[in-house]
Amino acid sequence: MAMPPTRRDRWLALALLLAVIALAYLLLVHPWFTRPLLDINQGIAELQEREQRVQSQLQQRTAVQERLQQVQAALEGRPGFLREPTAESAAAALSSRLQDAVASASPGNRSCTISNRSPLTDTARDAQFPRVALQVRLRCGVPEMAAVLHTLETGSPRLFVNNLNLLAQRFQASPNETGTGLDVSFELVGYLRPGAGSDAAAAPVEPAPEPAPAGLEPVGSAMAAPTDPGTAEPVEEGTHED
Repeated sequence: MAMPPTRRDRWLALALLLAVIALAYLLLVHPWFTRPLLDINQGIAELQEREQRVQSQLQQRTAVQERLQQVQAALEGRPGFLREPTAESAAAALSSRLQDAVASASPGNRSCTISNRSPLTDTARDAQFPRVALQVRLRCGVPEMAAVLHTLETGSPRLFVNNLNLLAQRFQASPNETGTGLDVSFELVGYLRPGAGSDAAAAPVEPAPEPAPAGLEPVGSAMAAPTDPGTAEPVEEGTHED
Protein backbone atom coordinates (compact mmCIF):
# COMPACT_ATOMS: atom_id res chain seq x y z
CA MET A 1 0.00 0.00 0.00
CA ALA A 2 1.48 3.38 -1.09
CA MET A 3 2.31 5.95 1.51
CA PRO A 4 0.41 9.23 1.21
CA PRO A 5 2.66 12.19 0.22
CA THR A 6 3.76 14.30 3.05
CA ARG A 7 4.04 18.09 3.19
CA ARG A 8 7.77 17.87 2.64
CA ASP A 9 7.26 15.80 -0.54
CA ARG A 10 4.86 18.38 -1.91
CA TRP A 11 7.38 21.23 -1.45
CA LEU A 12 10.14 19.16 -3.01
CA ALA A 13 7.98 18.39 -6.04
CA LEU A 14 7.08 22.06 -6.39
CA ALA A 15 10.76 23.03 -6.28
CA LEU A 16 11.64 20.47 -8.94
CA LEU A 17 8.82 21.78 -11.14
CA LEU A 18 10.03 25.34 -10.83
CA ALA A 19 13.60 24.28 -11.64
CA VAL A 20 12.42 22.48 -14.79
CA ILE A 21 10.37 25.49 -15.87
CA ALA A 22 13.34 27.86 -15.31
CA LEU A 23 15.68 25.57 -17.24
CA ALA A 24 13.21 25.31 -20.11
CA TYR A 25 12.89 29.11 -20.18
CA LEU A 26 16.67 29.65 -20.26
CA LEU A 27 17.20 27.05 -22.96
CA LEU A 28 14.14 27.52 -25.17
CA VAL A 29 12.33 30.81 -24.54
CA HIS A 30 15.00 33.41 -23.67
CA PRO A 31 17.49 32.90 -26.54
CA TRP A 32 14.77 32.46 -29.18
CA PHE A 33 12.13 34.97 -28.12
CA THR A 34 13.10 37.26 -25.25
CA ARG A 35 16.57 38.31 -26.44
CA PRO A 36 15.48 39.20 -30.02
CA LEU A 37 12.61 41.26 -28.62
CA LEU A 38 14.99 43.12 -26.29
CA ASP A 39 17.31 43.87 -29.22
CA ILE A 40 14.37 45.17 -31.24
CA ASN A 41 13.32 47.44 -28.39
CA GLN A 42 16.86 48.80 -28.07
CA GLY A 43 16.99 49.48 -31.82
CA ILE A 44 13.66 51.28 -31.67
CA ALA A 45 14.92 53.47 -28.81
CA GLU A 46 18.09 54.36 -30.73
CA LEU A 47 16.10 55.23 -33.85
CA GLN A 48 13.75 57.42 -31.82
CA GLU A 49 16.72 59.27 -30.29
CA ARG A 50 18.26 59.72 -33.74
CA GLU A 51 14.98 61.05 -35.09
CA GLN A 52 14.86 63.60 -32.29
CA ARG A 53 18.36 64.78 -33.14
CA VAL A 54 17.50 65.08 -36.84
CA GLN A 55 14.34 67.00 -36.06
CA SER A 56 16.32 69.35 -33.84
CA GLN A 57 18.85 69.94 -36.62
CA LEU A 58 16.11 70.52 -39.17
CA GLN A 59 14.58 73.15 -36.94
CA GLN A 60 17.93 74.99 -36.99
CA ARG A 61 18.16 74.89 -40.79
CA THR A 62 17.07 78.48 -41.33
CA ALA A 63 19.48 79.86 -38.73
CA VAL A 64 22.34 77.79 -40.14
CA GLN A 65 21.67 78.99 -43.70
CA GLU A 66 21.60 82.62 -42.57
CA ARG A 67 24.87 82.18 -40.69
CA LEU A 68 26.44 80.45 -43.68
CA GLN A 69 25.48 83.34 -45.95
CA GLN A 70 27.02 85.79 -43.49
CA VAL A 71 30.26 83.82 -43.34
CA GLN A 72 30.43 83.53 -47.13
CA ALA A 73 29.88 87.27 -47.50
CA ALA A 74 32.65 87.94 -44.96
CA LEU A 75 35.04 85.60 -46.79
CA GLU A 76 34.29 87.29 -50.10
CA GLY A 77 35.28 90.57 -48.49
CA ARG A 78 38.52 89.01 -47.19
CA PRO A 79 39.56 86.43 -49.77
CA GLY A 80 42.28 83.98 -48.85
CA PHE A 81 43.25 83.11 -52.41
CA LEU A 82 44.87 85.39 -54.93
CA ARG A 83 42.35 87.05 -57.24
CA GLU A 84 44.40 86.68 -60.43
CA PRO A 85 43.49 83.84 -62.84
CA THR A 86 47.06 82.86 -63.82
CA ALA A 87 50.37 82.41 -62.04
CA GLU A 88 52.05 85.08 -64.18
CA SER A 89 49.53 87.78 -63.31
CA ALA A 90 49.58 86.67 -59.66
CA ALA A 91 53.39 87.01 -59.54
CA ALA A 92 53.08 90.55 -60.91
CA ALA A 93 50.45 91.32 -58.25
CA LEU A 94 52.76 89.96 -55.53
CA SER A 95 55.57 92.20 -56.76
CA SER A 96 53.27 95.22 -56.74
CA ARG A 97 52.02 94.41 -53.26
CA LEU A 98 55.60 94.08 -51.99
CA GLN A 99 56.43 97.47 -53.50
CA ASP A 100 53.41 99.04 -51.80
CA ALA A 101 54.35 97.51 -48.43
CA VAL A 102 57.91 98.85 -48.67
CA ALA A 103 56.68 102.29 -49.76
CA SER A 104 54.23 102.36 -46.84
CA ALA A 105 56.90 101.42 -44.29
CA SER A 106 59.52 103.76 -45.76
CA PRO A 107 58.17 106.58 -47.99
CA GLY A 108 60.66 107.42 -50.69
CA ASN A 109 62.70 104.29 -49.85
CA ARG A 110 64.74 106.34 -47.40
CA SER A 111 65.27 103.49 -44.93
CA CYS A 112 64.07 100.40 -46.81
CA THR A 113 64.78 99.31 -50.36
CA ILE A 114 64.21 96.23 -52.50
CA SER A 115 67.50 94.66 -53.59
CA ASN A 116 66.01 91.79 -55.56
CA ARG A 117 62.66 90.20 -56.38
CA SER A 118 62.31 87.35 -58.81
CA PRO A 119 59.53 84.76 -59.36
CA LEU A 120 60.11 81.18 -58.28
CA THR A 121 59.03 78.21 -60.37
CA ASP A 122 56.37 76.02 -58.80
CA THR A 123 57.67 72.45 -58.87
CA ALA A 124 54.36 70.92 -57.67
CA ARG A 125 52.33 71.29 -60.85
CA ASP A 126 49.70 68.77 -59.72
CA ALA A 127 49.03 70.45 -56.36
CA GLN A 128 45.43 71.17 -55.43
CA PHE A 129 46.24 74.81 -54.68
CA PRO A 130 48.63 76.37 -57.24
CA ARG A 131 51.50 78.12 -55.47
CA VAL A 132 52.89 81.47 -56.55
CA ALA A 133 56.12 82.69 -54.93
CA LEU A 134 58.68 85.48 -55.17
CA GLN A 135 62.27 85.38 -53.96
CA VAL A 136 62.74 88.72 -52.20
CA ARG A 137 65.76 90.50 -50.77
CA LEU A 138 65.46 93.74 -48.80
CA ARG A 139 67.82 96.12 -47.03
CA CYS A 140 65.87 97.85 -44.28
CA GLY A 141 66.02 99.24 -40.82
CA VAL A 142 64.66 97.10 -38.02
CA PRO A 143 61.35 98.99 -37.48
CA GLU A 144 60.74 99.25 -41.23
CA MET A 145 61.39 95.53 -41.73
CA ALA A 146 58.90 94.65 -38.99
CA ALA A 147 56.32 96.94 -40.59
CA VAL A 148 56.84 95.37 -44.03
CA LEU A 149 56.43 91.81 -42.72
CA HIS A 150 53.35 92.79 -40.71
CA THR A 151 51.76 94.43 -43.75
CA LEU A 152 52.44 91.44 -45.99
CA GLU A 153 51.14 88.76 -43.60
CA THR A 154 48.05 90.59 -42.31
CA GLY A 155 46.72 91.93 -45.61
CA SER A 156 44.21 90.42 -47.99
CA PRO A 157 44.52 88.12 -49.89
CA ARG A 158 46.57 86.03 -47.49
CA LEU A 159 50.31 85.86 -48.08
CA PHE A 160 52.96 83.81 -46.30
CA VAL A 161 56.62 84.57 -45.59
CA ASN A 162 58.80 81.45 -45.80
CA ASN A 163 62.54 80.80 -45.42
CA LEU A 164 63.16 84.10 -43.67
CA ASN A 165 66.86 84.94 -43.25
CA LEU A 166 68.03 88.02 -41.32
CA LEU A 167 71.55 89.42 -41.38
CA ALA A 168 72.35 92.40 -39.16
CA GLN A 169 74.66 95.05 -40.58
CA ARG A 170 76.14 98.15 -38.99
CA PHE A 171 76.59 101.42 -40.83
CA GLN A 172 78.50 104.47 -39.63
CA ALA A 173 77.82 107.95 -40.99
CA SER A 174 80.16 109.78 -38.59
CA PRO A 175 82.75 108.80 -35.94
CA ASN A 176 80.23 109.47 -33.16
CA GLU A 177 77.17 107.78 -34.71
CA THR A 178 76.35 104.21 -35.60
CA GLY A 179 73.28 102.59 -37.10
CA THR A 180 72.01 99.04 -37.49
CA GLY A 181 70.20 97.69 -40.54
CA LEU A 182 69.05 94.31 -41.82
CA ASP A 183 69.83 92.42 -44.98
CA VAL A 184 66.74 90.21 -45.30
CA SER A 185 65.85 87.48 -47.78
CA PHE A 186 62.64 85.44 -47.84
CA GLU A 187 60.03 83.81 -50.04
CA LEU A 188 56.72 85.62 -50.44
CA VAL A 189 54.06 82.97 -51.14
CA GLY A 190 50.41 83.13 -52.17
CA TYR A 191 47.96 80.57 -53.50
CA LEU A 192 45.55 80.58 -56.42
CA ARG A 193 42.06 79.16 -56.28
CA PRO A 194 41.82 75.45 -57.20
CA GLY A 195 41.75 75.12 -60.98
CA ALA A 196 42.56 78.80 -61.53
CA GLY A 197 45.50 78.05 -63.79
CA SER A 198 43.86 75.17 -65.68
CA ASP A 199 42.41 77.42 -68.39
CA ALA A 200 45.72 79.08 -68.98
CA ALA A 201 47.48 75.72 -69.07
CA ALA A 202 45.00 74.38 -71.63
CA ALA A 203 45.45 77.37 -73.95
CA PRO A 204 47.58 76.79 -77.05
CA VAL A 205 51.22 77.72 -76.66
CA GLU A 206 52.21 80.69 -78.79
CA PRO A 207 55.38 80.40 -80.86
CA ALA A 208 58.51 81.75 -79.22
CA PRO A 209 59.51 85.27 -80.30
CA GLU A 210 62.40 85.69 -82.63
CA PRO A 211 65.77 86.31 -80.98
CA ALA A 212 66.73 89.94 -80.54
CA PRO A 213 69.50 91.37 -82.72
CA ALA A 214 73.04 91.08 -81.51
CA GLY A 215 73.97 93.66 -78.91
CA LEU A 216 70.39 94.14 -77.66
CA GLU A 217 69.35 92.42 -74.45
CA PRO A 218 65.69 91.34 -74.15
CA VAL A 219 63.74 93.46 -71.72
CA GLY A 220 62.18 90.45 -69.93
CA SER A 221 65.53 88.86 -69.14
CA ALA A 222 66.87 92.12 -67.81
CA MET A 223 63.92 92.48 -65.48
CA ALA A 224 64.08 88.88 -64.23
CA ALA A 225 67.83 88.83 -63.67
CA PRO A 226 68.59 88.82 -59.92
CA THR A 227 70.53 91.73 -58.57
CA ASP A 228 74.01 91.08 -57.31
CA PRO A 229 73.89 91.31 -53.51
CA GLY A 230 77.18 93.14 -53.50
CA THR A 231 75.87 96.03 -55.59
CA ALA A 232 73.16 97.06 -53.09
CA GLU A 233 73.97 100.34 -51.43
CA PRO A 234 74.30 100.27 -47.62
CA VAL A 235 71.63 101.97 -45.59
CA GLU A 236 73.01 105.18 -44.17
CA GLU A 237 72.85 105.84 -40.48
CA GLY A 238 69.66 107.52 -39.43
CA THR A 239 67.71 106.48 -42.53
CA HIS A 240 65.73 103.76 -40.75
CA GLU A 241 64.10 106.00 -38.23
CA ASP A 242 60.30 106.20 -38.17
